[in-house]
Amino acid sequence: MDHTDTIESVKDYYGKQLEGSDDLKTSACCPIDAIPVEHRAILEQIDDEILSRFYGCGSPIPPLLDGSVVLDLGCGTGRDVYMASYLVGEKGLVIGVDMTEEQLKVAKRHVKSQTERFGFAQPNVKFYHGYIEDLNAIGIADNSIDAVISNCVINLSPNKEAVFAEIFRVLKPGGELYFSDVFASRRVPQHLKDDPELYGECLSGALYTEDFRRIMQRLGCLDHRIVKKSKIQMMNAELEQRVGNIDFFSVTVRAFKLESLEDICEDYGQAATYLGTIPDHPHSFQLDDHHIFETGKPMLVCGNTAAMVSETRYAKHFRLGGDRSTHFGPFDCGDTSADTDAIAACC
Repeated sequence: MDHTDTIESVKDYYGKQLEGSDDLKTSACCPIDAIPVEHRAILEQIDDEILSRFYGCGSPIPPLLDGSVVLDLGCGTGRDVYMASYLVGEKGLVIGVDMTEEQLKVAKRHVKSQTERFGFAQPNVKFYHGYIEDLNAIGIADNSIDAVISNCVINLSPNKEAVFAEIFRVLKPGGELYFSDVFASRRVPQHLKDDPELYGECLSGALYTEDFRRIMQRLGCLDHRIVKKSKIQMMNAELEQRVGNIDFFSVTVRAFKLESLEDICEDYGQAATYLGTIPDHPHSFQLDDHHIFETGKPMLVCGNTAAMVSETRYAKHFRLGGDRSTHFGPFDCGDTSADTDAIAACC
């Protein structure tokens, strides 16, 4: 399939063929991550129609969104838009973009009821029909977004590098990309990419993990972090036979728009201490799958990790010791300082 055929195939699959999440044949486009406790009460306030036609592979909504401008790429019926709208509050804004008009109709017809249910005086959400490869066409300006989220959608794009280029164009300096998507253990062959069912099930459009890393580096993001990773269960013997030995994973990724990142972890003798002040995270904060900051306990960190917690909206919730005035070589995952309580973390 060429780019146009791919887009039309995805529109048809999600707009006409699927009536609800129960119609999916794999767990790829299903929410397999446990919903964080702090989000469950919000979900209970979201209209049933929105939830029943939601397709996603995670719960990609980061903390500390109060007052933020958030962009949801491939918002579908708006589940994550409405969850984020509650979290950003009346002073924030959540923008949802999707190319499937049938999905957007569901999202839009619940704006009034969700605004009232959340107790807001006026809506703090906007929905746009558009393409995530060209956010400029719907007026998303450079450096205008605090956080970009997306839930099992980027794999469906026929031009993924354009999507990530747009993300880093619209993010503010220090802004965060936090998304869940499907990744493959090897490059998916063309004959599987041309299979509309496998593509619609979020499988054959999946990026090979190393190609994703290369795209991010070309765009200037030299260090992204894996937050969660789960192997996808096919749930369909015939589809499993078609994909052969390719393994697919649902992965939640965090990345920041930071100029100070380096392509490997470098040691500057820095330590970061989480202050326990992020709402709903009093005891610890998880940056990624190997950086869990315990409240009050210093952790030795590389320069990249130091930047992620000190040059972003998380900065006021951390105390950073040291700077980049002295370089000690590559960061040693096993290094601990004898004269501090810091613990080592492998970046």
